[in-house]
Amino acid sequence: MIYFDNAATTKPCKEALEAALSCAENCFGNPSSLHHMGVKAEEIITSAKKTVLKRLNKEGEIFFTSGATESNNIAIFGTANALKRRGNRIITTAIEHPSVGEPMKRLSEQGFEVISLKPCDFEDFEQAVIDAADEKTILASVMAVNNETGFVINTKKVYDGIKKKNPNCVVHVDGVQGFCKLPLYGDTVSLSGHKIHALKGIGALYKSKNTRLLPIAYGGGQQSGLRSGTEPVELTASLKAAVEAYPEAVTKFSELRHRLSGHLERLDRIIINSPENGIDNILNFSVIGVRSEIMLHFLEERGIYVSSGSACSKGKISPVLSALGISRERADSAVRVSFCRDNTEADVDMLAQALEDGIKRFRR
Repeated sequence: MIYFDNAATTKPCKEALEAALSCAENCFGNPSSLHHMGVKAEEIITSAKKTVLKRLNKEGEIFFTSGATESNNIAIFGTANALKRRGNRIITTAIEHPSVGEPMKRLSEQGFEVISLKPCDFEDFEQAVIDAADEKTILASVMAVNNETGFVINTKKVYDGIKKKNPNCVVHVDGVQGFCKLPLYGDTVSLSGHKIHALKGIGALYKSKNTRLLPIAYGGGQQSGLRSGTEPVELTASLKAAVEAYPEAVTKFSELRHRLSGHLERLDRIIINSPENGIDNILNFSVIGVRSEIMLHFLEERGIYVSSGSACSKGKISPVLSALGISRERADSAVRVSFCRDNTEADVDMLAQALEDGIKRFRR
């Protein structure tokens, strides 16, 4: 099996699996309990928060969630509810994950003015996001790395520019695809464990010390009341282990991307959709004349797993590609390859050969 769908999810690493199992066997107490087993569980939660903060290179608070979808919802609704008396203008982009796009749609229905910007409309997209902010803007939400194409938004430029115009505007960053790969700048940043080889069901939300969020769910008051519910200690341990095991720099990604790009250049009527300055571990391209779904299943028959886009789109053509200026024809034949540190050049070579075989079989 050759697995190239790592932007959708990654295989749990050995360290994460061992940490979760050890915790389940030896440290299964409730972190809110006052006895020794509870204290041990709480120590794991505290240690994991320090690990995530260190990897982010930030000071502030970490809240563990069920995943980035919950983290995004807490950040977006929590900010809107906390700051709605200051203004009702919200800035976002048309390439966001549904866990941002759908909350934005809901806020628009509630009367907020939601401005959604398309990268294809601007030469300097980060500056366009900054320019859209004004004194009534309470929230700007951008994804650091687009999960379908690897399009990168310079979050430092956006953060610094918006704060210069309106220091009270909260900048939220969907950091899922960028965590452990790029610096992330925001008042709130959402993270996902299963994108970096932790187990599914664990995510995190970073919040700067001066950022105020209101909870969107209520319960026992755990995690300062922002995210009530018994903390999943085993899953948190897996996230901590995965973060610690993730290399500080993965040069292999650029090597694999360059090798695959070289193969694609030699094949007829293949167009690369990912920008040249996109993140190295995601490469989106269109095999003109062969629908994505057909190519995807052909490759699967060869034991090669890729994607036609976001796993959350369930095979539908995503509006993200349109917002990036990609035509319907190209979107209909788009294939996304996303690497992990276990992939090899031999894997890439086998993918290229399978693509060539698929083109010969299906293209008319």
